[in-house]
Parts: sequence; structure tokens; C-alpha cells
Amino acid sequence: MKKTRIGIVIKNQEDAQNKAAELVMTFGDRAVIIDSRQTVDALLPDDLICILVLGGDGTFLSAARLIGDRDIPLLGTKFGEVGFLAITLEDHLYEAVEKVFRGDYIIHRRARLNVRLVRKDVTLADVDVLNDAVINKSALSRLASCAVYLDNAYLTTFRADGLIVATPTGSTAYSLAAGGPVVHPAVPSIILTPICPFTLTNRPLLIPDTTAIEIRLEDSPEDIVLTLDGQEGFEMDPSDRIFICKSPHAVQLISFEDQSYFKVLKTRLHWSGGRS
Repeated sequence: MKKTRIGIVIKNQEDAQNKAAELVMTFGDRAVIIDSRQTVDALLPDDLICILVLGGDGTFLSAARLIGDRDIPLLGTKFGEVGFLAITLEDHLYEAVEKVFRGDYIIHRRARLNVRLVRKDVTLADVDVLNDAVINKSALSRLASCAVYLDNAYLTTFRADGLIVATPTGSTAYSLAAGGPVVHPAVPSIILTPICPFTLTNRPLLIPDTTAIEIRLEDSPEDIVLTLDGQEGFEMDPSDRIFICKSPHAVQLISFEDQSYFKVLKTRLHWSGGRS
């Protein structure tokens, strides 16, 4: 089927909703609004060139979860406070949409992680994440103890407020706030970032994205939560195990120039160095 339309996913924010209405009025039946609250198995039109995301990174992550393993690129437009996934500004939105209809764009593939939560040999969750999986304790709980195994070999036990397992795309999200490195999306890696570790020897770690990760909660309190891309949370049992590996289903991002990532990074992190 020939792809002729763009889908629009909208942040629950008045200016984003107004812009979506303008787009539909301008492009008519070539634009269709998609409800991001649908499940991953929801039916999407077969003729979508891409999904245009009007919102911040949270809205973008919702759209990424919505498409699942379907071959639909995403184009982010910044309407949130900080958007590392949105490469188009509102002022250039119509120009960007016209370029999409002409096929004048570049596709960048962003790796995802597959996360499985297993309890007594029963899989409670099997989800792909674009940013990260976060193991967090409650505010008043004692430290979590996360025993990490890489390719079935024991690495160490992180005693901390939590542990972040992130993609390069997620390196500029919670992992960055917790002291993790900024990693270019083209670097094939997985980032392990402890949150407020008890010992200074527990540092952020970059590992190859071919590594299979298993995390066990050793002597951890019961009020531990696993959060996936900030979109979905699971209360964990101390006996639970988490298995994480690179997903076979990447997310396709639309941009209009090869170096757009560095421009977005400089803008969002307010890097200037005295040069334009």
C-alpha cells in the first residue's frame, strides 16, 4: 500500500492541541490524529508515512511504545520543557511536514532494550524501551541491592537508591541526571548507572549492546518499583529477576540533516563555547 498520510500524536497541552487542529485543517485527509493512550496492539492506519509527535520527550516515548515493532518512523516537535528527542521546532513545523510528504528526510535508527520481569518463572512484563529501565526504592526505604550478571557472569552488587539501565538515547534522560555519561546514539552500548550509590567505587558503566543482563534483588526491601521509559511501573517482589538485552526492534527517527543530534544536544545542554 502506498503511504500517503502522517499520523499526529499530541501532548495533553493546549498549544500542541491547537497546532494539531491547524495541521489537520491545512493538510486535510493527509493528516490523522492518533490517540497515544491506545495499547501497543492497537490498529494504526497502514498508509502512514510517519507519526508526528507534538510534545516533549514523554509524549515521544508514548508514541514509540504505541508503534511497537511496526515500521513507522517518528518525527518529534518540541512542545515540552526539554526535548532531546524532538529535532523540529514549532516555527519550522509546516516546512518539516512538507519535506516529509516529498520524501526529503533522513532516517536514524535508535536502539531499544527488551526488558522482561520474571517472578517464579512467570513473565510479568515483556516490554521494549527506548530510554531506560529504572529500579527505584521508595523515598523512605533502605538501599536497594541490585546484583548484576553480564552474560551469566556475576559483575557486582549495586547498593544504591536504585539502578538505571539505559540506551544511548536514554543517556540524556534520567541517567544523565544521576551522573551517567552522554553517549551518542550510534555507539552500540548499554549504560548502567547507579542512583546515589552507597560506595564511591560503584560508577556508571558502559557495556557492549550484545551483552545479556540479569538483575536480581538481593536483600532488598519490598517496596521496589521497576519503571519502563517512565510510562509503566511494576511493584517488585524481592525474588523477581529482570532480564535485559538489546531489542531487535529499533525506533526510526526522522531528521533533515546528518548532524542534527549534535545541534539538539548543544541547544538542550546550553553548550556554546562562545561560538555559534
